[in-house]
Amino acid sequence: MRELIRRLSRENRLWGAPRIQAELARLGFHAAKSTVEKYMVRRRGPPTGTWRAFLRNHAGAVLACDFFVISTATFQTLYGFVVIELGRRRIVACDLTRHPTARWAGSIVQRAVLSAGGGAQCLVRDRDGIYGAAFNAAMRSLGMRQMVCAYRTPLQNAFAERVIGTLRRECLDHVIVFNECHARRILDEYVAYYNAERAHQALDGDSPVPREIEPRGTGPVVSFPHLGGLHHSYRRAA
Repeated sequence: MRELIRRLSRENRLWGAPRIQAELARLGFHAAKSTVEKYMVRRRGPPTGTWRAFLRNHAGAVLACDFFVISTATFQTLYGFVVIELGRRRIVACDLTRHPTARWAGSIVQRAVLSAGGGAQCLVRDRDGIYGAAFNAAMRSLGMRQMVCAYRTPLQNAFAERVIGTLRRECLDHVIVFNECHARRILDEYVAYYNAERAHQALDGDSPVPREIEPRGTGPVVSFPHLGGLHHSYRRAA
């Protein structure tokens, strides 16, 4: 019963001793409130749910976005903008431009909402000055609630920060970008690989677009190169 009290306490951060006592009674365990208080997990800080818990509980209806910078071989600076769907970690929009504006960013989010199936209700973003009146108007037209991060808290937009880091480590750090068209082709190819082929630990090894597990021993394994052989995907030959 002590282990069960600890388990209920760990799995339900919002439950106090009376709530755990009532749940135990429904399971056939009769314990005094003082006993529950003695063995329940001690917590630090307020009992309210964390930002991480909020994102996890509402991931299916939340998008996150952020900007990143790409330098070209001719010393030009391009500005990329990525929007990710938290539920399946799918990149639903990724584009770039030389001159980013609030209206342009709003149009990318509109495209992302359509790509996500129209079920998104919240957008997590930072406090970058690019998000101006035109961007806010676009979000209102979509009925999107903006979850603006606190100052100097990049971890509150960790999903977008993580996918940008992945874009750099697995793609942009290994290629020389010549111009805007070249950068767009590279990003488009990597995003297609990321969504349909790349395994994600958070998805138990699956890709954002679910892949079927192929039966073992039905044919030789064939590799398909991506980005000139920088990455490969694998299938069994029919």
